[in-house]
Order: sequence, then structure tokens, then C-alpha cells
Amino acid sequence: MICPPHAPAPIVENWLERHRHPVSLVLHIVGIPPTIVGVLLIPVYIVLLSIPVFLFALSCFLGGYALQFVGHAIDRTEVGEIVAIRRYFQRRRELGRGRRHKPTSGG
Repeated sequence: MICPPHAPAPIVENWLERHRHPVSLVLHIVGIPPTIVGVLLIPVYIVLLSIPVFLFALSCFLGGYALQFVGHAIDRTEVGEIVAIRRYFQRRRELGRGRRHKPTSGG
């Protein structure tokens, strides 16, 4: 039986929305796998303590990330991790303000 395709999840739609330029999309498709490989090689490096493995993992991670940053520069969009970090600190700042300005009761 052939089933119709499901609609993409909202996170996929958001990702596709932020990567509209075809060159950016290709740079992400090429850059994401080596970034993941670089992260996955960290336990291998820790077990083996091998400098070549570390350098390979580091070059994969940084090279893959560099391709993705170039893609965002072409798209003129912000990098997702930077947006997430900015939101995190913004929430912390707002929570801090809320604690300082709480009205005191009683008295």
C-alpha cells in the first residue's frame, strides 16, 4: 500500500524557511554530516587519546560549522545556535528582573 506523505513537522518547516537560498541549503547538507562526525569522534579520542583523531574530529567539526555559517551569510539569516543562546540569556535577564521587582506583601 502506498501512503501519502505526512506534512513536515513544524521544526522542519522552520528550518526550511530559514534556509531558502539553494546554495545555503547545499552548504548545510554538505556541512552538517562532518559536524556530527566531529562530535561523535570525541569519545573515540577520549578512549584512544590520539592526537590525529582529535585533529580530524576538530577539523570536521570546525569545517562543517564554517560551511553552515557561510550558508547563513548567503541567506542573511541568524545561526540557530546564536538565536538559542540569545533567547536563553534574555529569559534569564527577564527572570532576574521579575525577582527584583516583586512587590512585597504585608506590612
